[in-house]
Amino acid sequence: MYKSLIFILVFMIGPFLAVAAFEDLEEDTIKTSKGDLKITFIGHGTLMFTFSGKTIHVDPVSREADYASLPKADLILVTHEHGDHLDSRVIKILRTEKTDIVLTKKCAEKVEGGTIMKNGDVKTIQGLKIEAVPAYNIVHMRGGNVPFHPKGEGNGYVVTFGDKRVYIAGDTENTPEMKALKDIDIAFLPMNLPYTMTPEMVADAARAFKPKVLYPYHFGRTDTSKLVDLLKDEKGIEVRIRKLD
Repeated sequence: MYKSLIFILVFMIGPFLAVAAFEDLEEDTIKTSKGDLKITFIGHGTLMFTFSGKTIHVDPVSREADYASLPKADLILVTHEHGDHLDSRVIKILRTEKTDIVLTKKCAEKVEGGTIMKNGDVKTIQGLKIEAVPAYNIVHMRGGNVPFHPKGEGNGYVVTFGDKRVYIAGDTENTPEMKALKDIDIAFLPMNLPYTMTPEMVADAARAFKPKVLYPYHFGRTDTSKLVDLLKDEKGIEVRIRKLD
């Protein structure tokens, strides 16, 4: 009987716990020419965008959220194949018959039915213009002088929401391709060693392509105040810190 009561209580309050977890996530709303863009900061390199009635999940992974409590995906963007960015089980939870998945060639080895985008590709999917930007290491290497993220294997994505261009960099350093970007309104740049960038590298990239709003993400235990200090005198770049450790 005791076990039965526990089961009943869990069954009754479970949905409310899931909703509470969802409501605890930080959100920002950005005005665009085609309505509001809502950004939900899930954790690490994981984001969710809501725009024009569509839900876009970026690098959804189970360790960051209870995806049974989050909206199904109209579009899923996967930057690369590492386990903290690609979780095929979560993709199955979020996927419907109408879901589009954008991914890399290596990711397609683990997830069927997606649209492969190579570095430099530009496609319109779910009515959104998506540009694939190279994401790779120049300085930080594994043993044997092998980059943590070799050139040509990972993507960042620039997604256009109305009149706003949003850059989700994926795992990368401050590459020439990143620094050559134009007209970026919002940028998500990774900042943790040894896999991606130092605060100094993020600041260097931001000074080059000048996003109007910069969110460091994928930052682990990196001191985000260092980036704020590095860019405090840069006019036109607003650094926003959110819960994305």
